[in-house]
Amino acid sequence: MLDSSLILDATILPALLVALAAGVLSFLSPCVLPVVPPYLAYMGGVSVGEMREGAAARRRALLAAAFFVLGLSTVFLLLGAAASALGRAVLQWQGWFVPSAGVVIMIFGLHFLGILRVPFLAREARLDAGDRGGSALGAYVLGLAFAFGWTPCLGPILGAILGLAATEAEVARGSALLAAYALGLGLPFLLVAAFFPALTGTLAALRRHMGVVERVSGLLLWTVGLLMLSGQFTDFSFWLLERFPVLATVG
Repeated sequence: MLDSSLILDATILPALLVALAAGVLSFLSPCVLPVVPPYLAYMGGVSVGEMREGAAARRRALLAAAFFVLGLSTVFLLLGAAASALGRAVLQWQGWFVPSAGVVIMIFGLHFLGILRVPFLAREARLDAGDRGGSALGAYVLGLAFAFGWTPCLGPILGAILGLAATEAEVARGSALLAAYALGLGLPFLLVAAFFPALTGTLAALRRHMGVVERVSGLLLWTVGLLMLSGQFTDFSFWLLERFPVLATVG
């Protein structure tokens, strides 16, 4: 038998994996992937050509990317804490709150699958961070602007993770979900900055398969929403722990 305290900690693991995958899918979305090279070059105060040919330029872009990821992570962590606080406030109505969140997440999934288009979820509201390229502070500010400005376009995926965070009674657990999301979204920025010349072909290939990325995103969100609606998400967590007991040591 598994220790109940370990189960209570480790049951968040499936949600963390979903959040991490959602972050990666957000990076691969049409909102983000096409602008990655010019953003990295701008933040590092170099050109895309210099990033392709010079190691020093890539190091500058990598440092800037680290502060950029720190900026967007700041916003996502705050959103996660706010979502969890909201969920805690309505804890007495958790019986209908979780299924309702599941329905909303399923709608987000249908949007990505192209079955039900929600126009405002496809909008972008990019914020201008000013002429701050080439500085760590400017990259951090741009990360803040990115997190706020792309929220409408990333809304379906980010909204699903916020929905999961809102079902957590503890702020720390909700924040952990958004930290996993920020990791999935931010780590690829760092990898592209560090290995830009080697990854240019991969980025081009991914841009040609945006439709596949959207359908995978939609299927993930629809499945998570269905599990929440049917009350099976927690059951899935326990099944995962019983199937792989080593996961109970996480947390």
